[in-house]
Amino acid sequence: MSINSVQFQAGLSMAEFIARYGTEAKCYRALYQWRWPQGFRCPACTGRARSRFRRGTTVYYQCRACRHQTTLTAGTMFEGTKLPLRTWLLALHLTATKTNLAALELMRHLGVNYKTAWRMKHKIMQAMAEREEPRRLNGFVQIDDAYLGGERNGGKRGRGAEGKQPFVIAVQTDARFAAPSLAVIEPVRSFDNVSLEDWIARRLAPGCETYTDGLACFRRLEDAGHAHTTLDTGGGRAATEAPGARWVNVLLGNVKRAINGTYHAIRQAKYARRYLAEAAYRFNRRFRLHEMLPRLATAMLRCKPCPEPVLRAASNFHG
Repeated sequence: MSINSVQFQAGLSMAEFIARYGTEAKCYRALYQWRWPQGFRCPACTGRARSRFRRGTTVYYQCRACRHQTTLTAGTMFEGTKLPLRTWLLALHLTATKTNLAALELMRHLGVNYKTAWRMKHKIMQAMAEREEPRRLNGFVQIDDAYLGGERNGGKRGRGAEGKQPFVIAVQTDARFAAPSLAVIEPVRSFDNVSLEDWIARRLAPGCETYTDGLACFRRLEDAGHAHTTLDTGGGRAATEAPGARWVNVLLGNVKRAINGTYHAIRQAKYARRYLAEAAYRFNRRFRLHEMLPRLATAMLRCKPCPEPVLRAASNFHG
């Protein structure tokens, strides 16, 4: 069997992680560099000159121009945390890989309680979701409709079954049937015209050439000005291996196996956006695993604070 260079990437080993980020001071310096790579910038006026002082164990920075006071984690996803920074970076390292990690397993690795692990896991997924939010696909795009969850006992089967969350998965290829480069995976309210029109406007750049199955709502792609090929492949394995559907079906199978195999059961009606964004985030950065930790930490630093009530009040949809 030939070695796939993407699959066999070394990434950042645990030994390397400990050497780079094994102490609180090393973690602090790394986060400082990731938040202010060009040196301190006041979040209020962007001033560079600052003074530094401590209150208890917390280091504060005061802008000399506007007198605004801030800390390394203020205004970020880390704001208000009482956990050591090395615990946070270890959590990021464990989740910034090609495979999923459930909050229960994160709890065991970090030595924290489940509630804390759940909160950390969802903050990390929220940062992933926010980084994926503005992504738009270009060029050749394979699109499919899918569901998270299964029918309830004695309930309706197939499309429209209770307990299922519909979502759209789309894969961009740089040539007509080339290997995939980027993906968008996002929940929708339903597979109707209104939902698809909204998704198309936000997720596809003008002039895409799209490939879908015969679901009626995908006709909105033509109304939006995209070239649209409807694939009539029938059912079974042949349908998933058709040239215009192969890569989107490969990714869809990987996403479902990863979610079902790691999480077993999730509250898809409330948190599907985060779990699907996590899959898209990993897929879109799969070529540079060694950069995953600093990129994910930078995403956490750029996102606004998200306390637990906000995490739990999540919605899968816009508006």
